[in-house]
Amino acid sequence: MGDLSYLGRLLLTIGVALFLVGAFLMFMGNFHISRLPGDIIIKRKNFTFYFPIMTGIILSILLTLVINLFFRR
Repeated sequence: MGDLSYLGRLLLTIGVALFLVGAFLMFMGNFHISRLPGDIIIKRKNFTFYFPIMTGIILSILLTLVINLFFRR
């Protein structure tokens, strides 16, 4: 019985996390984090190259902070 209790808690946690991510995406749909200063954009006639360096750094910092808050011992 303990395994089913754990599985139920896990599914509930995943459901709440998906709900929060969905709500965040819905409310932040008009907020664009792309094309920040520091991102590399090369445009040619038939070619566009976009390398989001600064966007990746900011997302990495934010995810590191969130993960450290949740998994702190």
